[in-house]
Amino acid sequence: MVIIYLALIEYELMSHATSYFTSYFTSYEQSLTQPALFWQQQAERLPWFKTPRHPVNTSQSPTGRWFEDGEMNTCYMVLDHHVLNGRGDQVAIYYDSPVTGTKSSVTYSQLLQQVSLFAGALRNQGVAKGDRVVIYMPMVVESAIAMLACARLGAVHSVVFGGFAAAELAVRIDDAKPAAIVSASCGIEVNKVIAYKPLLDEALKLAQHKVKSVVVLQRPQLHAALQAGRDQDWVELLAQAHKVNAVPVKATDPLYILYTSGTTGKPKGIVRDNGGHAVALNYSMKAVYNMNAGDVFWAASDVGWVVGHSYIIYGPLLAGCTTILYEGKPVMTPDAGAFWRVVEEYKVKAIFSAPTAFRAIKKEDPTGQLLKSYDISSLETVFMAGERLDPPTYDWALATIGRPVVDHWWQTETGWPICANPVGLDNLPAKAGSSTVPIAGYDLCILSDTGEILEANKKGNIVIKLPLPPGCLIGIWGDDSRLNNVYLKEFSGYYSSGDGGYRDENGYVFIMGRTDDVINVSGHRLSTGEMEEVVGAHDMVAECAVVGVKDELKGQLPMALVLLKAGSIIDETQLGKEIMAMLRQKIGPIAVLKSAHIVTRLPKTRSGKILRKIIRNIANGDDYVVPSTIDDPASLDEIRKLVVNH
Repeated sequence: MVIIYLALIEYELMSHATSYFTSYFTSYEQSLTQPALFWQQQAERLPWFKTPRHPVNTSQSPTGRWFEDGEMNTCYMVLDHHVLNGRGDQVAIYYDSPVTGTKSSVTYSQLLQQVSLFAGALRNQGVAKGDRVVIYMPMVVESAIAMLACARLGAVHSVVFGGFAAAELAVRIDDAKPAAIVSASCGIEVNKVIAYKPLLDEALKLAQHKVKSVVVLQRPQLHAALQAGRDQDWVELLAQAHKVNAVPVKATDPLYILYTSGTTGKPKGIVRDNGGHAVALNYSMKAVYNMNAGDVFWAASDVGWVVGHSYIIYGPLLAGCTTILYEGKPVMTPDAGAFWRVVEEYKVKAIFSAPTAFRAIKKEDPTGQLLKSYDISSLETVFMAGERLDPPTYDWALATIGRPVVDHWWQTETGWPICANPVGLDNLPAKAGSSTVPIAGYDLCILSDTGEILEANKKGNIVIKLPLPPGCLIGIWGDDSRLNNVYLKEFSGYYSSGDGGYRDENGYVFIMGRTDDVINVSGHRLSTGEMEEVVGAHDMVAECAVVGVKDELKGQLPMALVLLKAGSIIDETQLGKEIMAMLRQKIGPIAVLKSAHIVTRLPKTRSGKILRKIIRNIANGDDYVVPSTIDDPASLDEIRKLVVNH
């Protein structure tokens, strides 16, 4: 990390930016050289029942266990503490649902009241400290209430994205073995009502683990049939409940399980603890996002994903901010001006969403005409994460929105940013394609396949030196060996991120995509992420995916799938020629394009990630499994037909 430090100091002198780096370097250097002191100071910013005095212990796990001697309750930190300190009348959550035409707000006092009552309702259903509760809910305020109620009881919640297939939900039920499930009668996708209860009922039939209590929120759009003796109506259950106080837990006790896909097909239950999670998120709200108590923060994601956990619910509320629960899309609800309407209406200071959301807006409104109808003067920063932010999208967002755009990188496993422009400390000079620099606690290195530290501008495996900072995963639920086998085994002493990239001469980090997205063309390793940068820079391209397909002569060749901007017309052959010329100019003659195809949609997960591996498998004739997370299964049909025709 000294390399990064010296390189950035040199860059500072070269750019004459004498004030840029002082605060960032002070905190980052201390977090690596004096981690116990640094994180102890951050912990003391929160209201503990028993303040920890021994920050980290690496004897039980190489990833580290943080604040073992501390006692707390996360729900108390995000609600009771703020009410006791005068924020009771401040709005905690704005609920905005363009798909139902519904808007509401809940103050900190009101949210505390509702969470305490629902915690009592869960306790009446037999839920106690350490029990698991599966939450299978749409984007409604009751989802947040259920999560916080679990935290209040010391129970462990596991949120499953609403609308997941029954078989996938059953796998998660069998793995978590919940004492109860909290669900809703339906979710809504644009103008389509998705019945949740039949999916849940089928999952419960498939699961080996038998759940005694199911709580159902009946939404006005669809009424679900309840099974006598097992199913409980949310409203009726609350009418019989009494408020409960926050249950003290150890900092190392689990707060939640969040399942993410695994290479074996069995999902990995990422386990997050209470103490490290609270300390890391609270630190990040200021250091990374520059948010203060009372500010309005909007993470345009879903509570079923890690972004929803960290930055719709826990992070903003820990910091005393106002958060937004948005049940809608960046386009179609009603149009590509939806995001700007929310920013204007609620005076959003910072917005955070996936690049795919902004690419969707760019496709529908390439010149930003709809943006001109709204006052977004409150907006200071635009944050993007969840997938690689390609430079064309970065440039478009920067020019169109007229605000700093921060590309930051993190994972479900880490729970908060690994790399970012720490705008709450210093607004570092931005570089398109870079997620800027490592955040406090992350000792990031670039290693070769044989484990050697690589020099600047050499692409390799991105790893983090152990122990990990607070807030990262503490294990895989029910499978202790999987943590080591998946993340720690490949490079001894390091957490392997599974992502590839490089660090430039100034210490800036560039994430080029998953390491299996690197293709081998005649013995040359080429990053599909790098090629997507070039393809995405074409004037008519709104979004693209580049995958490697088998070639008898060269081993692999890149294939580009392209979505055109609205109103763009070009022949596919001509587009292929122009893209080929751009690849040769930017990367070199080795970047020979096998083919370029114009498509109407790209297969994605519900969180917006393009399913590149499945596209690659279809193109290569390899077996594949359609994941339950796919947003539009029919999107694969176009890819299949394309491959057959070529």
